[in-house]
Amino acid sequence: MYTNVLKIGTRGSRLALAQSEWVKGRLVSRYPEIRVELVKITTTGDRILDSPLSRIGGKGLFVKEIEDALLEERIDLAVHSMKDVPAELPPELFLSVFPVREDPRDALIAAGCRVLRDLPRGARVGTSSLRRAAQILSLRPDVRIVPLRGNVETRLRKRDEGVCDAVVLASAGLRRLSLDRPSDCLLGPDEMLSAVGQGALGLEVRRSDQAVMECLAFLNHPETETAVRAERAFLERLEGGCQVPIAGWARVEEYGLTMDGLVAELDGSRLIRDRVAGRPEQAETLGLELAERLLAAGADQILGRIYGEAGGR
Repeated sequence: MYTNVLKIGTRGSRLALAQSEWVKGRLVSRYPEIRVELVKITTTGDRILDSPLSRIGGKGLFVKEIEDALLEERIDLAVHSMKDVPAELPPELFLSVFPVREDPRDALIAAGCRVLRDLPRGARVGTSSLRRAAQILSLRPDVRIVPLRGNVETRLRKRDEGVCDAVVLASAGLRRLSLDRPSDCLLGPDEMLSAVGQGALGLEVRRSDQAVMECLAFLNHPETETAVRAERAFLERLEGGCQVPIAGWARVEEYGLTMDGLVAELDGSRLIRDRVAGRPEQAETLGLELAERLLAAGADQILGRIYGEAGGR
């Protein structure tokens, strides 16, 4: 059993801290003899706020510096929002625990609107996500996408200040910050398919640190782990990053695992979408199968063009 000070690496945003405090609280409750500390780390994505993520390029914009701290043994584990974690990890690191997933859906925050079709013609919709923008434009090509960066509170404030008429945010973040409201519209997967890993947390550790893995094991939620591993296999096959409108949502249901996946043109003019189902123990195989189906249906052309315009993967 781990007996020393346990240092958790986290971004410094209010949401990241809330997520890490939740993990800390569970650990302290389980192991009152352990001292748990949060170590705030500023990532590239946190520093660059004046450009869309798709223009910055690269992968792991919100995790690389935290992983560096893990590799240098300045922290013992990292708490990540899984939608920020690239498909490929440093070989010395491992995602060992996936706590129970929060609602993976996106929320539309707009006065008097319950669905995207309710937005007034020409409405300005704030989002920094190419995935969200493409799906919005597919349903409502008349609206204008307004790029928004910053934390959850900043983006909500931009909407209140009139920078845009509506914003689309992850429901999970709103809930974890107690900012969700009855008036928020949760967008179903037929209207807005979520990002890979959305709503899920991942606890990353050094592969060599068996003591920490054992300490954290009680936090793992098997159904969440199964779903997220399927989604990440899908993302890895597509070589996805923040430059590409890719969506994927897996869930363990009564009769097995089901996963929906999507690749879209940036302007929403074309969505390639499919679904697979099978046994939970086939999670990663199913994720790969879904990716191959989308590639065969034309996603390879979309991805090749987008990656080429972005200057590579």
